[in-house]
Amino acid sequence: MRLSTDGDRDDAVALETIAAAADAGITVFDTARAYAAHDAASEHNERLLARALRRCGADGRARIVTKGGMARAGGGWIPDGRAGAILGDCEASLAALDGLPIDLYLIHAPDPRTSWQTSVRALARLLREGMVTHVGLSNVNRRQLDEALDLVEVTAIQVALSVFDDSAVRGGLLDSCEQRGVAVIAHSPLGGRRRARSLARRTVLVEIGQGRGATPEEVALAWLLDLSPSVVAIPGARRPETARSAAAAAAVRLDDKDRALLNNSFAWPPPPRADPSPPAAGEGEVVVIMGIPGAGKTRHAGEYVARGYVRLNRDERGGSLSQLSDALQDTLASGVRRVVLDNTFLTRAARSRVLETAVRNSVAARCVWIDTPLAQAQVNLVERLLDVSGSLPDPDALRLLARREPGILSPTRQMGRVRELEPPAMDEGFVAVQRIPFTRLPKDTQVSQSASEGVLVAAAALAAPGWDQTIARCAPGTVHLLFDWRPGAPLDALDVEVARLAAHVTGGVVPALCPHAGGPPVCWCRPPLPGLILDFARSHGIDLSRSALVGVSPAHRTLAAAVGARYVPV
Repeated sequence: MRLSTDGDRDDAVALETIAAAADAGITVFDTARAYAAHDAASEHNERLLARALRRCGADGRARIVTKGGMARAGGGWIPDGRAGAILGDCEASLAALDGLPIDLYLIHAPDPRTSWQTSVRALARLLREGMVTHVGLSNVNRRQLDEALDLVEVTAIQVALSVFDDSAVRGGLLDSCEQRGVAVIAHSPLGGRRRARSLARRTVLVEIGQGRGATPEEVALAWLLDLSPSVVAIPGARRPETARSAAAAAAVRLDDKDRALLNNSFAWPPPPRADPSPPAAGEGEVVVIMGIPGAGKTRHAGEYVARGYVRLNRDERGGSLSQLSDALQDTLASGVRRVVLDNTFLTRAARSRVLETAVRNSVAARCVWIDTPLAQAQVNLVERLLDVSGSLPDPDALRLLARREPGILSPTRQMGRVRELEPPAMDEGFVAVQRIPFTRLPKDTQVSQSASEGVLVAAAALAAPGWDQTIARCAPGTVHLLFDWRPGAPLDALDVEVARLAAHVTGGVVPALCPHAGGPPVCWCRPPLPGLILDFARSHGIDLSRSALVGVSPAHRTLAAAVGARYVPV
């Protein structure tokens, strides 16, 4: 990747590096259409690879892995899992590779805005039409793998895996792949650009390497390959000497003592117990309350605290989930036997440390899954945002606020977390898994009685025939919100529509406009996100459960359901 994305990239050195890798015996070359500095330079990496392989004569024995379903808008990484996008990316990659076949084609990452089944079916089409030899998935969890296997034969997955990153092991992904015959391609196998520099300072790697004539980096790669015959590592060499070093790592052999030292040094999970059953439920227990951001975990945790449980929460304590597990260990070791944790434990990997700690202390662990739909969790996050800031911040202010305020997220950040969700299961080691469906608590009676009804009008509705009769049937004497999303529009962009609506109502019209750009949402005010409506309801004392939303699309219907308003189609 970095042969194309780095600012100081040098194509001549890149060609030498690929040739050195091929000469050293490496046959698998991983690339992607999106490996470029920006969208305009798409396919740079694939063209570079094809040129290098032909130039060094390795094109006949090389196996090419490439990926699609990712855009580089603005230099960022934006998943695009639409079937058309994946098909178009594959066609572009075939052209860029200039006749070299694609041995393995991967979805670059799940797109939270597109059905996962839609993306996977696009892979199946590529396979069916003979455009690629094999297909697979990148940056997925076990749930996503299981769902994909129902639709297509998955040959390989690609995930982060290194001495620093054990998520694929803790989450059961490696075990699952071994059982199903799916290869695991470990990207960032030295920990990524930043952490790779620290390997040379790790005493355990240095000492093991000295006994085998290997560098610390080669030992780290050898240990990764030693995990399982299913693992293939793809270190991102940028120079010929590092490519040759990576190839040499395959010849390094480790013994049981080396493995134990490495596991302990990097705090990897312990080997499976002979008896995998969890401790029996008794007087003590650890309760893990999980759910997507905005699910309502805090309220449920409060119920346990009222019953005498000690609450451990990362937002309050700071630090990581791993450090929260250390705090759990200290709490249980102090004699406390009832503990509740309520953070976003969305993955099996995130929950595994808590379960290990519970087992170590002979305390049963129980999971409470607050199964809140995304739309309702978005309402909760916006309400929390309004509590903190008093109004909807613009994208820049939202980013700053999210850095200093726990529980404040952008829509894209929340959707990314939702993409990670793996529903809890008994085979993780829980004594019980309780699913709690979403219910929104009624508002305080006094607050509800003092609030007024309102009418929420999507600007698009005013272009539909008969909109005025529809408005007349709602509540023309109440205040009306006219809302829309118009990227780059000035604040007065709704003036014409406001005047048209005001001519048919007596309660007044309040305009609300999201002017922010397209792409993944960076604000909470873009419809059908609920920000504009919730801000209006709070500032004007509106009871949304007594209000109507006038719209013309399924998105408007969904928005009405999310905020609890009655939907009135034009």
